[in-house]
Amino acid sequence: MKTDELRLVPGKDVRLAAIDPRSTFGLDKKSAGIAELASDCSRLTELQEIFAAARSRSLLIVLQGMDSAGKDGAIKHVMSGVNPQGVDVYGFKAPTDVEVAHDFLWRCERVLPERGRIAIFNRSYYEEVIVVRVHEDLLARESATPEKDIWAERFEDINAFEHHLARNGTIVLKFFLHLSKDEQRKRLLARLDDEDKNWKFSVNDIRERRYWDEYQVAYERMLGATTTAWAPWYVIPADKKWFVRAAVASVIIEKLDSLGLHYPHLTGEAAGQLKEFRQQLEAE
Repeated sequence: MKTDELRLVPGKDVRLAAIDPRSTFGLDKKSAGIAELASDCSRLTELQEIFAAARSRSLLIVLQGMDSAGKDGAIKHVMSGVNPQGVDVYGFKAPTDVEVAHDFLWRCERVLPERGRIAIFNRSYYEEVIVVRVHEDLLARESATPEKDIWAERFEDINAFEHHLARNGTIVLKFFLHLSKDEQRKRLLARLDDEDKNWKFSVNDIRERRYWDEYQVAYERMLGATTTAWAPWYVIPADKKWFVRAAVASVIIEKLDSLGLHYPHLTGEAAGQLKEFRQQLEAE
Protein backbone atom coordinates (compact mmCIF):
# COMPACT_ATOMS: atom_id res chain seq x y z
CA MET A 1 0.00 0.00 0.00
CA LYS A 2 1.28 3.49 -0.87
CA THR A 3 0.99 5.23 2.45
CA ASP A 4 2.19 8.57 1.02
CA GLU A 5 -1.29 9.03 -0.45
CA LEU A 6 -2.76 8.92 3.06
CA ARG A 7 -0.36 11.45 4.60
CA LEU A 8 -1.41 15.09 4.69
CA VAL A 9 0.94 17.69 3.26
CA PRO A 10 1.87 20.46 5.72
CA GLY A 11 0.68 23.93 4.85
CA LYS A 12 -2.33 22.88 2.78
CA ASP A 13 -5.97 23.36 3.66
CA VAL A 14 -7.88 20.15 4.37
CA ARG A 15 -11.30 19.49 2.84
CA LEU A 16 -12.70 16.24 4.17
CA ALA A 17 -15.56 16.36 1.67
CA ALA A 18 -12.96 15.86 -1.06
CA ILE A 19 -11.74 12.59 0.50
CA ASP A 20 -14.00 9.61 -0.15
CA PRO A 21 -14.56 7.67 3.12
CA ARG A 22 -15.20 4.54 1.02
CA SER A 23 -11.89 4.72 -0.83
CA THR A 24 -9.45 1.83 -0.51
CA PHE A 25 -6.60 3.36 -2.53
CA GLY A 26 -6.32 0.48 -4.97
CA LEU A 27 -6.73 -2.27 -2.39
CA ASP A 28 -10.04 -3.28 -3.89
CA LYS A 29 -10.77 -6.63 -2.29
CA LYS A 30 -11.42 -7.28 1.38
CA SER A 31 -9.52 -10.56 1.14
CA ALA A 32 -6.44 -8.71 -0.10
CA GLY A 33 -6.68 -6.27 2.79
CA ILE A 34 -7.01 -9.05 5.34
CA ALA A 35 -4.03 -10.87 3.83
CA GLU A 36 -1.92 -7.70 3.89
CA LEU A 37 -2.88 -7.06 7.50
CA ALA A 38 -1.90 -10.60 8.49
CA SER A 39 1.50 -10.17 6.85
CA ASP A 40 2.03 -6.78 8.49
CA CYS A 41 1.01 -8.09 11.93
CA SER A 42 3.62 -10.83 11.61
CA ARG A 43 6.25 -8.28 10.64
CA LEU A 44 5.16 -5.96 13.46
CA THR A 45 5.78 -8.76 15.96
CA GLU A 46 9.40 -8.94 14.79
CA LEU A 47 9.90 -5.18 14.63
CA GLN A 48 8.44 -4.58 18.09
CA GLU A 49 10.82 -7.09 19.63
CA ILE A 50 13.79 -5.30 18.08
CA PHE A 51 12.30 -1.90 19.00
CA ALA A 52 11.97 -2.95 22.65
CA ALA A 53 15.48 -4.43 22.78
CA ALA A 54 17.16 -1.41 21.14
CA ARG A 55 15.49 1.06 23.56
CA SER A 56 16.66 3.98 21.46
CA ARG A 57 13.26 5.31 20.35
CA SER A 58 9.67 5.39 21.56
CA LEU A 59 6.50 5.34 19.48
CA LEU A 60 3.32 7.33 20.09
CA ILE A 61 0.27 6.43 18.00
CA VAL A 62 -2.66 8.85 18.11
CA LEU A 63 -6.12 7.79 16.90
CA GLN A 64 -8.86 10.35 16.35
CA GLY A 65 -12.26 10.13 14.69
CA MET A 66 -15.98 10.35 15.21
CA ASP A 67 -17.80 7.81 17.38
CA SER A 68 -17.81 4.30 15.84
CA ALA A 69 -15.08 5.22 13.33
CA GLY A 70 -13.18 2.04 14.22
CA LYS A 71 -10.50 3.16 16.66
CA ASP A 72 -11.00 0.23 19.05
CA GLY A 73 -11.06 -2.27 16.19
CA ALA A 74 -7.85 -0.88 14.71
CA ILE A 75 -6.06 -1.26 18.04
CA LYS A 76 -7.37 -4.79 18.54
CA HIS A 77 -6.47 -6.08 15.08
CA VAL A 78 -3.26 -4.18 14.30
CA MET A 79 -1.73 -4.94 17.68
CA SER A 80 -2.97 -8.54 17.82
CA GLY A 81 0.51 -10.03 17.46
CA VAL A 82 2.65 -7.74 19.57
CA ASN A 83 4.00 -8.47 23.01
CA PRO A 84 1.54 -6.77 25.40
CA GLN A 85 4.40 -6.02 27.78
CA GLY A 86 5.69 -3.42 25.33
CA VAL A 87 2.44 -1.60 24.52
CA ASP A 88 0.21 0.71 26.57
CA VAL A 89 -3.24 1.86 25.43
CA TYR A 90 -4.89 4.94 26.91
CA GLY A 91 -8.43 6.15 26.28
CA PHE A 92 -9.11 9.82 26.99
CA LYS A 93 -12.69 10.73 27.70
CA ALA A 94 -14.06 13.74 29.59
CA PRO A 95 -11.28 15.06 31.86
CA THR A 96 -11.51 14.61 35.62
CA ASP A 97 -11.40 17.49 38.09
CA VAL A 98 -7.72 16.78 38.72
CA GLU A 99 -6.94 16.80 35.00
CA VAL A 100 -8.86 20.02 34.43
CA ALA A 101 -6.80 21.65 37.17
CA HIS A 102 -3.70 21.23 34.96
CA ASP A 103 -2.84 22.50 31.48
CA PHE A 104 -4.62 20.78 28.58
CA LEU A 105 -1.61 18.64 27.63
CA TRP A 106 -0.89 17.35 31.13
CA ARG A 107 -3.03 14.22 31.29
CA CYS A 108 -1.51 12.89 28.07
CA GLU A 109 2.00 14.08 28.89
CA ARG A 110 2.17 12.01 32.05
CA VAL A 111 1.69 8.70 30.18
CA LEU A 112 4.05 9.23 27.27
CA PRO A 113 6.01 6.11 26.27
CA GLU A 114 9.54 5.54 27.46
CA ARG A 115 12.22 4.40 25.02
CA GLY A 116 11.54 0.93 23.71
CA ARG A 117 7.79 1.15 24.29
CA ILE A 118 4.71 1.91 22.21
CA ALA A 119 1.81 4.02 23.51
CA ILE A 120 -1.54 4.28 21.78
CA PHE A 121 -3.82 7.21 22.52
CA ASN A 122 -7.47 6.39 21.75
CA ARG A 123 -8.43 10.06 21.49
CA SER A 124 -5.89 12.46 22.92
CA TYR A 125 -4.98 16.07 23.64
CA TYR A 126 -6.57 16.80 20.26
CA GLU A 127 -9.96 16.63 21.96
CA GLU A 128 -9.02 20.04 23.34
CA VAL A 129 -9.19 21.58 19.86
CA ILE A 130 -12.08 19.43 18.61
CA VAL A 131 -14.83 18.69 21.15
CA VAL A 132 -13.95 21.78 23.18
CA ARG A 133 -14.12 23.85 20.00
CA VAL A 134 -17.54 22.46 19.13
CA HIS A 135 -18.72 22.97 22.73
CA GLU A 136 -16.96 26.16 23.75
CA ASP A 137 -18.83 26.24 27.05
CA LEU A 138 -16.33 23.58 28.20
CA LEU A 139 -13.63 26.24 28.19
CA ALA A 140 -15.14 27.79 31.31
CA ARG A 141 -14.37 24.62 33.26
CA GLU A 142 -10.75 24.93 32.16
CA SER A 143 -10.60 28.56 33.28
CA ALA A 144 -9.97 29.49 29.67
CA THR A 145 -11.82 32.05 27.60
CA PRO A 146 -12.78 31.64 23.92
CA GLU A 147 -10.61 34.47 22.69
CA LYS A 148 -10.25 34.79 18.95
CA ASP A 149 -6.75 33.28 18.94
CA ILE A 150 -7.12 30.47 21.53
CA TRP A 151 -7.29 27.76 18.88
CA ALA A 152 -4.28 29.08 16.99
CA GLU A 153 -2.41 29.20 20.30
CA ARG A 154 -3.36 25.61 21.12
CA PHE A 155 -2.29 24.46 17.64
CA GLU A 156 1.04 26.20 18.22
CA ASP A 157 1.41 24.53 21.63
CA ILE A 158 0.63 21.08 20.19
CA ASN A 159 3.09 21.49 17.33
CA ALA A 160 5.82 22.61 19.72
CA PHE A 161 5.01 19.73 22.08
CA GLU A 162 5.22 17.14 19.30
CA HIS A 163 8.39 18.74 17.93
CA HIS A 164 9.94 18.39 21.37
CA LEU A 165 8.94 14.71 21.46
CA ALA A 166 10.39 14.07 18.00
CA ARG A 167 13.66 15.79 18.87
CA ASN A 168 13.97 13.54 21.90
CA GLY A 169 13.43 10.26 20.11
CA THR A 170 9.66 9.78 20.12
CA ILE A 171 8.08 8.89 16.79
CA VAL A 172 4.62 10.45 16.53
CA LEU A 173 2.14 8.85 14.11
CA LYS A 174 -1.35 10.33 13.97
CA PHE A 175 -4.36 8.74 12.30
CA PHE A 176 -7.68 10.41 11.60
CA LEU A 177 -10.32 7.79 10.76
CA HIS A 178 -12.53 9.51 8.19
CA LEU A 179 -16.02 8.04 8.54
CA SER A 180 -19.10 9.09 6.57
CA LYS A 181 -22.25 10.19 8.37
CA ASP A 182 -24.28 7.45 6.68
CA GLU A 183 -21.86 4.72 7.70
CA GLN A 184 -21.90 5.95 11.29
CA ARG A 185 -25.71 5.71 11.24
CA LYS A 186 -25.49 2.08 10.06
CA ARG A 187 -22.98 1.19 12.77
CA LEU A 188 -25.01 2.81 15.52
CA LEU A 189 -28.11 0.98 14.34
CA ALA A 190 -26.15 -2.29 14.36
CA ARG A 191 -25.30 -1.69 18.02
CA LEU A 192 -28.99 -1.29 18.77
CA ASP A 193 -30.02 -4.36 16.77
CA ASP A 194 -27.48 -6.71 18.35
CA GLU A 195 -28.07 -7.39 22.06
CA ASP A 196 -24.42 -8.35 22.46
CA LYS A 197 -23.44 -4.88 21.24
CA ASN A 198 -26.04 -2.84 23.14
CA TRP A 199 -23.48 -2.07 25.83
CA LYS A 200 -21.42 -0.14 23.28
CA PHE A 201 -24.24 2.29 22.62
CA SER A 202 -24.23 5.64 24.37
CA VAL A 203 -26.79 8.41 24.44
CA ASN A 204 -23.83 10.70 23.85
CA ASP A 205 -23.35 9.10 20.42
CA ILE A 206 -26.71 10.48 19.30
CA ARG A 207 -26.19 13.82 21.03
CA GLU A 208 -22.83 14.45 19.36
CA ARG A 209 -24.09 13.27 15.96
CA ARG A 210 -26.27 16.38 15.88
CA TYR A 211 -23.07 18.42 15.65
CA TRP A 212 -21.67 16.46 12.70
CA ASP A 213 -21.03 19.48 10.48
CA GLU A 214 -19.40 21.42 13.29
CA TYR A 215 -17.10 18.49 14.01
CA GLN A 216 -16.09 18.21 10.37
CA VAL A 217 -15.04 21.87 10.35
CA ALA A 218 -13.14 21.45 13.63
CA TYR A 219 -11.32 18.40 12.28
CA GLU A 220 -10.41 20.13 9.04
CA ARG A 221 -8.88 23.09 10.83
CA MET A 222 -7.06 20.87 13.31
CA LEU A 223 -5.67 18.58 10.62
CA GLY A 224 -4.49 21.43 8.45
CA ALA A 225 -2.82 23.25 11.35
CA THR A 226 -1.10 20.29 13.02
CA THR A 227 0.17 18.00 10.28
CA THR A 228 3.93 18.53 10.28
CA ALA A 229 7.08 16.90 8.97
CA TRP A 230 7.87 15.59 12.45
CA ALA A 231 4.32 14.49 13.37
CA PRO A 232 2.23 13.89 10.23
CA TRP A 233 -1.48 13.18 10.07
CA TYR A 234 -2.72 10.24 8.02
CA VAL A 235 -6.34 10.48 6.90
CA ILE A 236 -7.68 6.92 6.69
CA PRO A 237 -10.98 6.38 4.83
CA ALA A 238 -12.98 4.51 7.48
CA ASP A 239 -16.18 3.22 5.89
CA LYS A 240 -14.53 -0.17 5.40
CA LYS A 241 -13.16 -1.51 8.67
CA TRP A 242 -10.79 -3.94 6.98
CA PHE A 243 -9.16 -1.07 5.08
CA VAL A 244 -8.63 0.99 8.24
CA ARG A 245 -6.77 -1.88 9.88
CA ALA A 246 -4.65 -2.64 6.82
CA ALA A 247 -3.78 1.04 6.27
CA VAL A 248 -2.82 1.78 9.87
CA ALA A 249 -0.66 -1.33 10.02
CA SER A 250 1.09 -0.41 6.76
CA VAL A 251 2.01 3.06 8.02
CA ILE A 252 3.40 1.70 11.29
CA ILE A 253 5.40 -1.04 9.55
CA GLU A 254 6.81 1.40 7.01
CA LYS A 255 7.96 3.77 9.76
CA LEU A 256 9.51 1.13 12.00
CA ASP A 257 11.26 -0.48 9.02
CA SER A 258 12.75 2.87 8.05
CA LEU A 259 14.51 3.18 11.43
CA GLY A 260 16.95 0.38 10.61
CA LEU A 261 17.07 -0.76 14.23
CA HIS A 262 18.81 -3.96 15.30
CA TYR A 263 19.33 -5.99 18.44
CA PRO A 264 22.05 -4.58 20.71
CA HIS A 265 25.51 -6.06 20.08
CA LEU A 266 27.75 -6.67 23.07
CA THR A 267 31.41 -5.74 22.72
CA GLY A 268 34.51 -5.60 24.85
CA GLU A 269 34.27 -6.88 28.42
CA ALA A 270 30.56 -7.71 28.13
CA ALA A 271 31.18 -9.92 25.10
CA GLY A 272 34.03 -11.64 26.93
CA GLN A 273 31.76 -12.40 29.86
CA LEU A 274 29.39 -14.28 27.58
CA LYS A 275 32.19 -16.65 26.63
CA GLU A 276 32.99 -17.16 30.29
CA PHE A 277 29.35 -17.87 31.12
CA ARG A 278 29.15 -20.41 28.29
CA GLN A 279 32.19 -22.24 29.60
CA GLN A 280 30.69 -22.36 33.11
CA LEU A 281 27.39 -23.74 31.86
CA GLU A 282 28.99 -26.31 29.60
CA ALA A 283 31.20 -27.48 32.47
CA GLU A 284 28.22 -28.32 34.70
